[in-house]
Amino acid sequence: MSIWGRKSMTILFVLAFSLIVALGSDALAQGSGSNPLWSKIDQLSSEVEGKCIAWRRDLHQHPELGNREFRTSKLVADHLRNLGLEVKTEVAHTGVVGILRGKKETPVVALRADMDALPVTELVDVPYASRVKAQYEGKEVGVMHACGHDNHTAILMAVAEVLSKLKDELPGTVKFIFQPAEEGGPKGEEWGAHLMVKEGVLESPKPDAIFGLHVGVVPALTGTISYRPLGIMAAVDRLGIVIKGTGTHGSLPWYGVDPVVVGSEVVMGLQTIVSRQTNLTVTPAVITVGTLNAGTRWNIVPDKVEMTGTIRGFDSKIQKEIHERIQKTAKMIAESAGASAEVTIEPMVPVTYNDPNLTSQMIPTLERVAGKGKVSLVPATTGGEDFSYYSEKVPGLFFFLGITPEGGKWVPNHSPYFYVDEKALIVGIRALSNLTVDYMANK
Repeated sequence: MSIWGRKSMTILFVLAFSLIVALGSDALAQGSGSNPLWSKIDQLSSEVEGKCIAWRRDLHQHPELGNREFRTSKLVADHLRNLGLEVKTEVAHTGVVGILRGKKETPVVALRADMDALPVTELVDVPYASRVKAQYEGKEVGVMHACGHDNHTAILMAVAEVLSKLKDELPGTVKFIFQPAEEGGPKGEEWGAHLMVKEGVLESPKPDAIFGLHVGVVPALTGTISYRPLGIMAAVDRLGIVIKGTGTHGSLPWYGVDPVVVGSEVVMGLQTIVSRQTNLTVTPAVITVGTLNAGTRWNIVPDKVEMTGTIRGFDSKIQKEIHERIQKTAKMIAESAGASAEVTIEPMVPVTYNDPNLTSQMIPTLERVAGKGKVSLVPATTGGEDFSYYSEKVPGLFFFLGITPEGGKWVPNHSPYFYVDEKALIVGIRALSNLTVDYMANK
């Protein structure tokens, strides 16, 4: 297909999706009218907001790394039991699943929050800042909720409280999934959504739909909502390259093969794969080298360089082509200098995919919750999310919640300065609660 053909198809899809959204809005309005549960959700969300903020601050002050969320999972499980839910713990190591059965068994709606923090030392000046230290890959590191998962967990705890008080009016079942290790687990351990799915989290009962949110990700004002049908976040692969040369004295490099120089050339060569060999008018792609380790002393040419990085994309065919070009580029550059290169590429998560029909159906709900003009369609982001494993099996909708106050500066996730305006939390509570009842009402 020509470039113009692809562009025409994209334009047609956007126009068609806009029409579907408009029709979905009418259908939702006609199907539900003014649902009495809406005002009850608003009231209950306001009542639980203070608790939600307190939970969030407590979790923020006591962050835990992937597969080690022992304190967090106990807090969650105790809360769900106190609400009268059926609770299962130790799912995928430290995961917690709660089931709330309404007046009908079906439909079943799943709601997911991730619980783990990152090996980041916090630099935000707030009273509840993390001072936690932990071991990560053999090193002592600071631990921080630099991706905002403390907010996700607190929001879903609040949603569980809201919906549990509406149990007798819910026309279906809600499955609350509190997931560990979205950011990954320790070496040698399985982790995250993939393991939860493997252990049956999407069975008994099987959800008809799953919803999730993420604070931040894109620059957006507090309380706004951003979404995208189809691929909203990229597939993620982990890249590893080992360059093997020949060590020698630093003053006599001609007696060896310097893997540091070769590795530097490989890093630069990899950038041309995206900038000169990949058709970026079709889909975005990223290759980033994040670590490069070599040597033990200033005057010794080492015999080996190890580097790791990430590959991001939205098209499986192009992703495969990039993998092949990385192998070829690294090996041929190394061979041209008398060195060798070993390349390993490990798929981490697939594309986070929003079911277009479910998305169009639920946009009116998001617009009602956030307010007209506060819900926007955004470009796909090259960040990755293992929510993708759920939406591979069940129709899913994953959206972003704005957390930047008016006049404030947006700080990206994973930064030691990552900050969340807590006024956004109630919007998250209302969004997930309303998505649940609206989906059930129109199923």
